[in-house]
Amino acid sequence: MGRQRPNPGTLIVLCGLPGSGKTTLARRLERERPALRFSEDEWVSRMFSLEMAHENELRERIKDVQWDIAVRAATFGVDSVLDWGLWARVERDDYRARAAAAGTPFELRYLAATRDELLRRIALRNANLPPETFPIEQGQLDEWWGLFEPPDADELA
Repeated sequence: MGRQRPNPGTLIVLCGLPGSGKTTLARRLERERPALRFSEDEWVSRMFSLEMAHENELRERIKDVQWDIAVRAATFGVDSVLDWGLWARVERDDYRARAAAAGTPFELRYLAATRDELLRRIALRNANLPPETFPIEQGQLDEWWGLFEPPDADELA
């Protein structure tokens, strides 16, 4: 008789702007569940220069590799936390559909924060920049605030 396959691991995808607490939550879930934790920022900072921190094509390639590893780990019953942000609904819908096609549970966690709270947190972080983290200017946050599409109740159900 063959070995029984474990229940698939869950893909926990974090959604929110910089400073919303995604990395803090990802690190907590990594310990508590336990789970693999994937962070774009950490991979970018280890492999590339600061000047490349916001290169979208580079970040998409990193997310592709992280996604493939997380889905593979799920087949072994291992949960993964994807600390990505996912600012657009279409992007979140795409990953939800990809997880469904792979037969992998998908959980979206939205970390909401006001613009003022994000600015406060980012100022604190910039003053004592943790390793594998990039400085963020107010102008960048203002631009990103305008691009961000918060998930609605239907998406979080």
